[in-house]
Amino acid sequence: MTSNAGDSNLVAVAAPARRRRRRQPASATARPAHRGATVSGTIYRDLRDDIVSLRRKPGEPVIEKEVAEAYGVSRTPVREAMLKLADEGLVEVFPQSGTFVARIPLSALPEAIAIRRALEEATVRYAAEQATGSQIARLRANLELQREMKEAGNLDGFHDADEAFHALLAEISGYPGFWAVTQQVKRQIDRYRHLTLPAAGRMDKALGEHSAIVEAVAARDPDRAVGELRRHLTDLQLGIADVQKTYPQYFTA
Repeated sequence: MTSNAGDSNLVAVAAPARRRRRRQPASATARPAHRGATVSGTIYRDLRDDIVSLRRKPGEPVIEKEVAEAYGVSRTPVREAMLKLADEGLVEVFPQSGTFVARIPLSALPEAIAIRRALEEATVRYAAEQATGSQIARLRANLELQREMKEAGNLDGFHDADEAFHALLAEISGYPGFWAVTQQVKRQIDRYRHLTLPAAGRMDKALGEHSAIVEAVAARDPDRAVGELRRHLTDLQLGIADVQKTYPQYFTA
């Protein structure tokens, strides 16, 4: 009986505590760390995604105190994340002035596109040599997703589907590591690409180029697949000057 009473008392004490926790309002800005991830790593990934997607615009200040408060942490993990982002050229730290989202380095884009093109030409060649019927069906399903995102005017959704398309080509090639390497060199390209998507006809053009790549892979024609991929990425490079004229404040020479 004593044990039951003690258990009842524990329940009685625990219940109000649980009720108190439920009554606490959730912070609108709180962004908890992902399970199994370090706090610094989570902050780094979230800020990187915000910068690459242009949710944080080039030249915009990144205030350590506000980031720390949003995650409920001290400034130490925020500074660690900032240093990593600075190493990748995504933020600039100015002593006595603050930290700012880096502008897109115009001179770095052609080289980054050339490196990406070399990697993906190898990827699409391997994919065309060995793609199975079910893999081609997955590529076509992805094209349909891109089409749905375009028709909905969902720029972020289209970009994500585009990324999944290129990752799928790498998977089909048998060398998924090619895409992992490509991602390391294309973050500035991705920022630039987000600026191109709102342009009239841009998503239609990208979708048409992707479709041509899929048809070449389906035809088991590696040379044609490489040619379509090269055309797709060369077109991306040719648009740099026009985008710079539209958004001059986002670029630096």
